[in-house]
Amino acid sequence: MKKKVLNYKLVTRRAFLLAYDITAVCCSNFLALLLRYEFQLDEIPGYFINAVWEHLPISILLTLFLFYGFRLYHSLWAYAGVSEMQNIIVASFASAALQGVTLLLFDRDVPKSYYFFNAFLLVGATIMSRFAYRFAREKRRRLHNKNNSISVMIVGAGDAGNTIIKEINSSYFSTMRIRIIIDDDPQKQGRYIQGIKVVGGRDKIVENAALYGIDEIIIAIPSAGRRTIKEIVEIAGQTNCKLRTLPGMYQLVNGEVDVSKLRDVDVEDLLGRDPIKVDLDSILGYVKGQTVLVTGGGGSIGSELCRQIASHQPRQLIIVDIYENNAYEIQQELLIRYPDLDMPVLIASVRNTARMNSIFETYRPAIVYHAAAHKHVPLMEVSPDEAVKNNVFGTWKTAQAAAMNGVRKFVMISTDKAVNPTNVMGATKRICEMIIQTFNKYYDTEFVAVRFGNVLGSNGSVIPLFRKQIEAGGPVTVTHPDIIRYFMTIPEAVSLVLQAGAYAKGGEIFVLDMGEPVKILDLAKNLIRLSGYKVEDDIRIEFTGLRPGEKLYEELLMHEEGMKETENKLIHIGKPIEFDERRFFVQLKDLKSAVESETTTVRELLQEIVPTYTPQADTAGVKRQEE
Repeated sequence: MKKKVLNYKLVTRRAFLLAYDITAVCCSNFLALLLRYEFQLDEIPGYFINAVWEHLPISILLTLFLFYGFRLYHSLWAYAGVSEMQNIIVASFASAALQGVTLLLFDRDVPKSYYFFNAFLLVGATIMSRFAYRFAREKRRRLHNKNNSISVMIVGAGDAGNTIIKEINSSYFSTMRIRIIIDDDPQKQGRYIQGIKVVGGRDKIVENAALYGIDEIIIAIPSAGRRTIKEIVEIAGQTNCKLRTLPGMYQLVNGEVDVSKLRDVDVEDLLGRDPIKVDLDSILGYVKGQTVLVTGGGGSIGSELCRQIASHQPRQLIIVDIYENNAYEIQQELLIRYPDLDMPVLIASVRNTARMNSIFETYRPAIVYHAAAHKHVPLMEVSPDEAVKNNVFGTWKTAQAAAMNGVRKFVMISTDKAVNPTNVMGATKRICEMIIQTFNKYYDTEFVAVRFGNVLGSNGSVIPLFRKQIEAGGPVTVTHPDIIRYFMTIPEAVSLVLQAGAYAKGGEIFVLDMGEPVKILDLAKNLIRLSGYKVEDDIRIEFTGLRPGEKLYEELLMHEEGMKETENKLIHIGKPIEFDERRFFVQLKDLKSAVESETTTVRELLQEIVPTYTPQADTAGVKRQEE
């Protein structure tokens, strides 16, 4: 049997507390009499002194017993808080009350005021013993923290801000020193939290950052919406201070607000709108128990689709991708999280008719998410034939295999670049929309498209590029000072795609209300600031000119399509544009012949099929890349 090791340090502390409490009972008993007679010892009747003296052993035993019962010898007093304070007060008053009762039972006469004085003196003495060490420890920490090198401003004087302040101030290991607090609530301004003044609202951030020499700003408002965070970050960005924030409201709910949960402010905080909220449990009810196939399942959108689908118990999840490394990564990730999931991972090209037909005949999926496509605009301008082969005819072959094998829902990923396209990629995606709308008329499968803008953090996205350029010391390259884009996060994009699958009745083009567009130049400047650098002084911004096929702004919906709301007010349905289907099929046949023979007429043929496609007249950039 393992021997229990005696903790001499703990025993010594408890012995000290016991000795102190015995002394405290003695002192409070006799001081209560002295208080009653205004410290005139010679005026105290002898029988009162005798009564207190004879009852002293009982008073001591009662007090020690109650203190033990209320765990006053078990708590870690260095970290004592409200709960420990309550225990001290209740135990002390209970002890004084029982002392009074036993005095009466033993017919020992004392002044009536003695009971009250004794109770309050005992409470004071006990609090002093238990909290004296903490007070001294806190004082040492504050003196230590005064020498900390990082001056901090807290934005938010609520619960989260209070918790962060408490943790930073009580830590010997923190290098931060909190100087001031910012809060928009006028009732909090001018007041103090843990000795730190709330100096004003967000309009005072820049002024006070300079006044107090602030190095870091912590945004401690986890309940704030994205628009509020964006406004605060834009103001704080003028200070060149490092910015950090709490992840979200759930941290408060779970009681997880502490310094370790702080993160750097990210570009997603600058979108100026709250993330799309989708009730995936109700929407993905149609996925549970179904066989689901995802093309391009290893890509940014495809892999997130696989993650969210896998979490809702499909009967089988089939991942199809041409790039084996991406397919392998998502396979390994999902195998760890869902070891019992039936998940065939297939390497295949959507351009291979026989392969796609074989996959659909073998697995008979009920739902298909078609995310496979070439999406990089400048590269597709250089290789238009490949864009057409993969996007247009890859979609055609996948959709046809789905229709011929009884697929119930087919959801295609489209793009805002399909609206009035100025590039090959956008034109091919518009043709894909036309294909699935045509198929929807002739097959039982419900074919729909989901159109959205740029995805933050996806492969080929501008954000990873900017980060790499900043890490390399710059310059950060922006194509044009006025270029703007709509942005969304990958989970938002996938939520929309999944919701489209639930809403789909066939033939729709679903469009997300993505809020205000973001100026890429502002995005670059903010990312430089958020990385702790000064624009131009540390990291230079360089304008490189619009790339082949690029335009200054993207549209989400053609004017002719109109707009219809769904149950989710942020998701709309574009009315399909009518076109001559017989002529469309003839044009596709001509387009197929052109790309297979590698002719130079691809852009002209695309323009015939998509009248709104206006290729850029200046193709010098394309020629340079081809060379």
